[in-house]
Amino acid sequence: MGDRSAGRTIGWWLLWAVVILVADQWTKELILRNYQLGEATHITGFFNIVRAHNTGAAFSFLSNAGGWQRWLFTGIGAVASIFIVWQLYKHPTQKLFCFALASIMGGAIGNVVDRLMHGYVVDFLDFHAMGWHFPAFNVADSAITVGAVCLILDELLRARRER
Repeated sequence: MGDRSAGRTIGWWLLWAVVILVADQWTKELILRNYQLGEATHITGFFNIVRAHNTGAAFSFLSNAGGWQRWLFTGIGAVASIFIVWQLYKHPTQKLFCFALASIMGGAIGNVVDRLMHGYVVDFLDFHAMGWHFPAFNVADSAITVGAVCLILDELLRARRER
């Protein structure tokens, strides 16, 4: 595939990452405008909308580390995004692989924007059952998770094809 068609193909994957970023930032802005920290709305017996702030990473990892983690996670997100763009350019026709990477990149940039703007990530999706609450998360986290699952699936399919 020539550089020109690879550029067009990568454009679609970058557009997907932007769609995720916009959806993520829009939903977070709705939460910031309409909820105070800790405020929640009961939706079902297992799901709430809640405003939570996460200064750490997934599952609040390093959330009480004193502030330096903001810059560490911002840097990781930036470096990961550069690496992902390079991978998208190298493998533009591998659809599942590129979908996975673009989803991860859109989510990572969404959380980086939060860290830069607020110093924390806005989380609001709260699932719970029998008194147990899964850590609150957001659209960016969902995209990163879906992307990671798709990367694993892509690798399993690739390994199977090679056998």
